[in-house]
Amino acid sequence: MGAFSLWHWLIVLLVVVLVFGTKKLRNMGSDVGGAVKEFKKAVKDNGVEDATKEVGTTIEAEVTEKTKK
Repeated sequence: MGAFSLWHWLIVLLVVVLVFGTKKLRNMGSDVGGAVKEFKKAVKDNGVEDATKEVGTTIEAEVTEKTKK
């Protein structure tokens, strides 16, 4: 099952809970969840703005002709 068995992960989880406490872990989890939600919202809003910028945009350029010598 890889480098660590189920018992190793349970012991690591127990140590993390003992060090940080359940309240701090709960707050950290909600903070991370809120940050991910805001990030997704920002990416979605940015994608909508980019799509609206492309519609109706005209690119003006000067066309020059190459001559062979």
